[in-house]
Amino acid sequence: QNAGQERVSQSATDFYWSGRVGAGDGVEIKGINGDVTIERASGDEVVVTAEARGRRSDPETVRVEMVEHADGLTFCAVYPTPEGKRENYCGPRDEGRMSTENNDVSVHFRVELPADVRAIGRTVNGDIEAFDLASDVEAATVNGDIDISTTGFAAAETVNGSIEAEMAARELRNDIEFSTVNGSITLDLYDGVDADLDASWLNGSFDSDLPFTMQGRVSRRSARGALGDGGSQIELKTVNGSIRIR
Repeated sequence: QNAGQERVSQSATDFYWSGRVGAGDGVEIKGINGDVTIERASGDEVVVTAEARGRRSDPETVRVEMVEHADGLTFCAVYPTPEGKRENYCGPRDEGRMSTENNDVSVHFRVELPADVRAIGRTVNGDIEAFDLASDVEAATVNGDIDISTTGFAAAETVNGSIEAEMAARELRNDIEFSTVNGSITLDLYDGVDADLDASWLNGSFDSDLPFTMQGRVSRRSARGALGDGGSQIELKTVNGSIRIR
């Protein structure tokens, strides 16, 4: 664990935290079992709450840790460390150690996020919803759907689930990617957006309501081309599902 990182730890059964985060910094949620819901804050404070429920396992065995670091704040659902194993702990991005070892407690995170604070939502078994945000959003799950609406940018990946994303940004600053294996992808973009598009699917179809100029020959499993005048790349990938641009 990195020295100098401020840590807060509470039971996950009734976790509550509120405070301010600098514009451009991120609030990251890392769960394992449970949904992540992020919505626009009415004021300028971040509010994070969590509820834990278990069927066989005791919710009191799970805690939520908050770590303050250079890029913002990370909140993790930390499960009890199995005997003889290395300790579970919270860390940003790829740091930390998280395993459940047959603990079925589900932790549902809810976040209220002010404008210009980045949202990063990660879970394994659960849906991610990010509504009416005014900031960039990253979302990743394995078994769950992802639903995003923001005036900023969005990127999302799941394995078993569909992705719906609405981005009102008029201009894309960087390349973004949406990917799933078993599920569809629906992307709602600003009508006049300029972007390059690279879409691929195996069992499904492709449809665009926006003017789309194909590059190269038409394929039954991929579509490459430009929206408007082209620009930053949007990559869309699924195996079993359809892709829709609107």
